[in-house]
Amino acid sequence: MQLAFVLYKYFPFGGLQRDFMRIALECQQRGHQIRVYSLFWEGDIPPGFEVVMVPVKALFNHRRYARFSAWVKADLASRPVARLIGFNKMPDLDVYYAADGCFEDKAQNQRHSLYRLWGRYQHFAEYERAVFAREAKTEILMISEVQQPLFVKYYGTPPERFHVLPPGISLDRRAPANAAEIRAEFRDEFKLADDELLLVQIGSGFKTKGLDRSLKALAALPPALKERTRLFVIGQDDPKTFQAQSASLGLGERVQFLMGRSDIPRFLLGADLLIHPAYNENTGTVLLEALVAGLPVLVSAVCGYARYIADADCGLVLDEPFEQSQLNQYLERMLSDQAARLAWSQHGLSYAETADLYSMPQRAADVILGELPQ
Repeated sequence: MQLAFVLYKYFPFGGLQRDFMRIALECQQRGHQIRVYSLFWEGDIPPGFEVVMVPVKALFNHRRYARFSAWVKADLASRPVARLIGFNKMPDLDVYYAADGCFEDKAQNQRHSLYRLWGRYQHFAEYERAVFAREAKTEILMISEVQQPLFVKYYGTPPERFHVLPPGISLDRRAPANAAEIRAEFRDEFKLADDELLLVQIGSGFKTKGLDRSLKALAALPPALKERTRLFVIGQDDPKTFQAQSASLGLGERVQFLMGRSDIPRFLLGADLLIHPAYNENTGTVLLEALVAGLPVLVSAVCGYARYIADADCGLVLDEPFEQSQLNQYLERMLSDQAARLAWSQHGLSYAETADLYSMPQRAADVILGELPQ
């Protein structure tokens, strides 16, 4: 079959983008042709992919997205496909991959009532309704069960249209046999002393991921512990605001900002703790990548995949509502207790041996291609 995938933006380090790529490649491996419509593409194009850069512009994103949808619809009319798979909400999709939470719930509960008079709200509400309305036909790939009741609440979506996927952690994130050697080389490269502790925070969207919270917690550590702790921040975002915050907290060279990169497994093996106190997070793929690498995790409970950290007993999950004082206490506790970190690491590695954390692309392809098991 000829399949068409649509997403507004592709870059190799985004969680949604990586999921798209793995699902599309799985479909290609099953013998189907892949066409992709996008507004922005950064990175290599896999052999056999037809990538169509949609030539539309507008001053505001929501207007640009409306023109994007109209252009794609016109192109599909002249070059039809068997299935249209979206990684952003929009009309006319056969399958939607639900990486984002419920927009209507946020609009109702986190915005002023005047927000719902704006064109931006009307656009995104209409596009979400096109996917989730009771009468719509779109099959929905859910990666977080937490969000499903919200869509049902606002749209009355029939339950049979939801397909809950397992996580899809890439096997290259698992700790290899020479993990200790990779860790030693990594720490030597970044000049980390044997008694130094490395925190990593990984993910684009520093504000949403709670980087401000992490910096406050690092600054609150007892002086002796803070002196031997470093934080690497990795992601595609503008760091200026957080560099200023780091400087105002007196963290100096203790914090290092790095752009998105392709060697994340080395950081997971070389670090001592992943910190991820996000304000909201539909899933949090990096949490499971840390788990399977044996890296302990400190995470906020709002993250959809935080439950795996609790199930595996491979770190600590913060209570809701969030309290900065608890994050400060948990960070100090985890950095101070080497024996606990070793136990959390072993628990994560053991959990990675038995839990299904890897089959998301295959299950997604089953739904897209109508190959659901009976």
